[in-house]
Amino acid sequence: MKLGDSLGRSRRARRKAAAERAGSPDSTDSGPDTRRAMGTSERPSRMKRMPWSTLFMVAGGLSVVGWVFGYQLATRVFFPAPPPTGDLFEVPNLRGLGLASAGERLVGSGLALGAVDSLRHPSVAAGLILGQSPLPGQIGFSESRVRVTISLGPQMRSVPDVLSLDLERARIVLETSGFVVAVDTVEDEEPRGRVVDSSPGPDSIVALPAQIRLVISTGPPVIPMPLVLGLELAEVELMLDSLGLVISVVDEVFRFGRDQGIVVEQEPAADTELQRGGSVRLAVGRRGREGEQ
Repeated sequence: MKLGDSLGRSRRARRKAAAERAGSPDSTDSGPDTRRAMGTSERPSRMKRMPWSTLFMVAGGLSVVGWVFGYQLATRVFFPAPPPTGDLFEVPNLRGLGLASAGERLVGSGLALGAVDSLRHPSVAAGLILGQSPLPGQIGFSESRVRVTISLGPQMRSVPDVLSLDLERARIVLETSGFVVAVDTVEDEEPRGRVVDSSPGPDSIVALPAQIRLVISTGPPVIPMPLVLGLELAEVELMLDSLGLVISVVDEVFRFGRDQGIVVEQEPAADTELQRGGSVRLAVGRRGREGEQ
């Protein structure tokens, strides 16, 4: 017998025996009970999904843990704190002191005087400290230098002579020189709008900023012409002379009765504004001759 035939028959016999075992009652599926007994179910189980709130809480917790770990790693491994420093000193307040006093105070505080700057100040006397760096109350190392700025005092300037200038030109001259202008007025013989006085006066040396008070002329005094009609000539002459007015012409006109010797006409009219020394023209009634009365 050939070896191939014997192997084929043996394979067929094993297949037949397996088929018989599969079709036997003992090997048949006993139904749902058998499957339940074997720990299986009719339908495959589904995995339950985790709630969103739980996911967020887990993610937040992981974030916090990661941040703490990263902070510790950065501060302890990559960027560790510097070693402890030496002695530290508080910077004292030096404002209003002179350089000598400031240097002594700094030495007593364990510090030293540094660079010195200067500038003009309108109210602080020259040589006194205006500011400092570092500021008072800050902390510095031993022998650290403190930079200060001292005052050179106010800027001094001579008052320009603006007398006899008109107000606008005088204001321009003074304000461009750094002064502040104030204005008073007075009656004066100078034309209206001219500067007749200043305080402080011209060429005075003052500290800037300073106020210059100018006195401006409103023109010569104005006198209203009084009403002199019906008055005796002698009385009118005294009145006008006291007012600073001058009678330039006295005309006589013929008048009857009570108008004789009385002012009957005047020029200018009453209430006309005249400057001191202005001229006035009068007309007085004269007496007629004996034959005319």
